[in-house]
Amino acid sequence: MSQQPNVFMQLAPLILIFVIFYLVMILPMRRRQKRHQEMLAKLTRGDRIVTTGGIFGTVVDVQGDVLQVRVADNVKLQVARSAVAGLAGDAANVNFGSGE
Repeated sequence: MSQQPNVFMQLAPLILIFVIFYLVMILPMRRRQKRHQEMLAKLTRGDRIVTTGGIFGTVVDVQGDVLQVRVADNVKLQVARSAVAGLAGDAANVNFGSGE
């Protein structure tokens, strides 16, 4: 009579790999995305920002999902709120290729 291997012991390595993957990859990405969404929601007039295209400017007006950004004297751009990569002070930490 042969013994069948324990099913849990066969699945344990797979479960362990999934847990490690979640803790190392998915959880930090979710936290970063949540912080970015909070930052976008809190944007106000006078904030120095950098866009995903690398344009630095100052928020002049906020109208829903559209920001008016001054990039130079008498030069203003309308930018989608989602195109903001971060605050200009945090530009060293901005990941332009993230798609966030």
